[in-house]
Amino acid sequence: MGEENEMLEFKKSTAELQQALDSIVAMLNKHQKGTVYFGVKNDGTPVGQIMGESTLRDVTQAVTSHIEPKIYPSVEKVILNNKECIKVEFEGDDVPYFAYGRAFIRVGDEDKKLSQRELKNLILKADEKTNKWE
Repeated sequence: MGEENEMLEFKKSTAELQQALDSIVAMLNKHQKGTVYFGVKNDGTPVGQIMGESTLRDVTQAVTSHIEPKIYPSVEKVILNNKECIKVEFEGDDVPYFAYGRAFIRVGDEDKKLSQRELKNLILKADEKTNKWE
C-alpha cells in the first residue's frame, strides 16, 4: 500500500472516523484532493474493516454532514490482501474546509490545526486564485 503522505491517510477502522474527517479537511485545504482507507494500519498493512449493512452509508453521511463546505466523496468497498477495506476518495476546491467547525492543513502525514492567522492566510491565498486581475 505504501506509506501515508500528504494525500493518503490510513485508519485501522471506522472507529477513527472523526480523525479521518480531520485528515480529509487537511488534505482538501492543502491539495484539494486525497484518499483515506479504513482497515489499513499506519504502516500500510491491510487488516480489514468489519462491514455492516450500513457501514459505507455511515461513512458517506459523516463526510457529507460534518465537513463544510459540502463535498461528495466516492466511498467504496475494496479488497486489499484478501481483506475488506473502505476507500474514500474526495476532491474540492472551495478552500477553506472545516470538520466539526475546525480547519486543518496537511503537513507530511500529519494534520495540523490551523491558527486564526494561518486560516486568514489560507483564505487570502484562495481568493487570489479565484480573483486574479488581468
